[in-house]
Amino acid sequence: MEDLLNYYSTLSFLEIIAVISSLLYVILAAKTNVWCWPAAFISTAIYTFLFYRFYLWMDSFLQVYYMGMALYGWYCWNKHTEEFDAKKVQLKVYQLKTHIIIIISLSVISIIVGALMDAYTPTDFPYLDSTTTVFAVFATYLVAQKVVENWLYWIVIDAVSIHLYVEKDLMPTAFLFTVFIGLAAYGYYKWRKEYKTYDGLTVNLAS
Repeated sequence: MEDLLNYYSTLSFLEIIAVISSLLYVILAAKTNVWCWPAAFISTAIYTFLFYRFYLWMDSFLQVYYMGMALYGWYCWNKHTEEFDAKKVQLKVYQLKTHIIIIISLSVISIIVGALMDAYTPTDFPYLDSTTTVFAVFATYLVAQKVVENWLYWIVIDAVSIHLYVEKDLMPTAFLFTVFIGLAAYGYYKWRKEYKTYDGLTVNLAS
């Protein structure tokens, strides 16, 4: 019993550290601050362990991907910082038709992955877990590429994730994702405003 209590005490402490570093990541990302990526690396390393222990295996796999993307994002953002003034971040916007194709494609992939997870693993909520994972994989790439609409993807992903974490009694994380929704809305507002500010001087329009 003592070992069990020690385990959950340690687990709670780790979750709190992950929550704090995750908040730093989103806040710094919204401010287009390159130091968001080290914070992301710390939080994802912890969540890789936590989600695996709570049988959210797709989320655990996602955290491993996030760690790699934290390194990729650090490289991309530092590269752009060297090429442009720090205040002139090279932001991008995708056209609506591009997002429609992306959403349909990711939805199909989510169903396939969910079916495989349901059939071959003991993971809980295989379809929801797979959907948030697949969409988050792409949304993280959008962050690294500085695509403005990444924040809209995160608002939906975070909303669905809250349900998963409440069901698994990961309440600090569920609260964190509630805060993330507000921060994502702020991030979208700030990036969109900044995108319009430079009037095409440092902005790329992607299709």
